[in-house]
Amino acid sequence: MARCNNVDRNMANCNCSYEPCSRKGICCECIQYHLKSRELPACFFPASAEKTYDRSFEKFIDIYKK
Repeated sequence: MARCNNVDRNMANCNCSYEPCSRKGICCECIQYHLKSRELPACFFPASAEKTYDRSFEKFIDIYKK
């Protein structure tokens, strides 16, 4: 499978702090992976929330409902 042509550009905005992640910068794979677990990728969360690794839909709603 060919790698994403936008990896360098995507990495500039990727705030994922999970170091062994093989999907960093490959947004389409990242989104598919997280949606299968009923989660959202790190880039949907502010840094302080992302570091908790709680990427649930509920956490996203809780953060942005204000």
